[in-house]
Amino acid sequence: MRGVLLAAAMVGMSVSAQAADMPDFLRGSVGYTPVNIWQGFYVGGQGAYGSSDVRFSGSNGSMLSALVANNIIQQMGVAGWNLQLGGVSQRSTGFGGFAGYNWQWDDVVVGLEASYLHGTFGATTSAQAGPLVGGPLSDNTFHTVTVVSSDSIGITDMATFRARAGYAYGIFLPYMFGGLALGNGNISQSVSVQDNWGTSLNQAIAPCGSVGGPICAHSAADNTLHNHLIYGYSAGLGVDIKLVGGLFMRAEWEYARFVDQIEVNMNTVRAGLGYKF
Repeated sequence: MRGVLLAAAMVGMSVSAQAADMPDFLRGSVGYTPVNIWQGFYVGGQGAYGSSDVRFSGSNGSMLSALVANNIIQQMGVAGWNLQLGGVSQRSTGFGGFAGYNWQWDDVVVGLEASYLHGTFGATTSAQAGPLVGGPLSDNTFHTVTVVSSDSIGITDMATFRARAGYAYGIFLPYMFGGLALGNGNISQSVSVQDNWGTSLNQAIAPCGSVGGPICAHSAADNTLHNHLIYGYSAGLGVDIKLVGGLFMRAEWEYARFVDQIEVNMNTVRAGLGYKF
């Protein structure tokens, strides 16, 4: 009996030693899930595809009012014409990089990260009122007036500064994040007014330059900002997947909202490759 117990103990010690020598993926097959170390600095590159949903809610009314001030066509109520520009959605691609630092307590990982994206996000829209005919006005002439309003915003560079929190499970690090969003925007807003007038209705509605046609005048105003800093916030979800050594790949979704002058809502999906030192 003593010999049997001794033999069983020796077999048990041998099995335990062999299990300890197993590679991680084999030990995982018998219920062991190793925790990877995500703590430390990391850098990486990324590509993105997404949409820009831009809300041009204004009508550039102040620019229009200034443009027709002291003009006879104010008698037609031109300054109050509704030129709502509405919303536009546009899709685009981008590329960039990210860098950050993780702290880890057992399975819990928290960190700070900066993410950068270069692309051609944004949208352009325009609205028109007219041609509308009025008259005879106080100058005893008829006027045909057309107003065009247009807005555009292009975001060439975007950076988000995030705090993130994740849970390490095997080779996976799913995480969520939120933070500040900054962008480099090129904004253009313009209004143009075409005023054709004549002593009769037929003359006022005739094409400019035609024989016996109207007197034609065109005026415009614009407001353009290049390399303008826009700001907002961002939030999203992602997962880092360890490959080998410090190398990992990333899949991520980010929502960013900019609220400076023109409201822009951006949704991007990203794929990246990084290295943790």
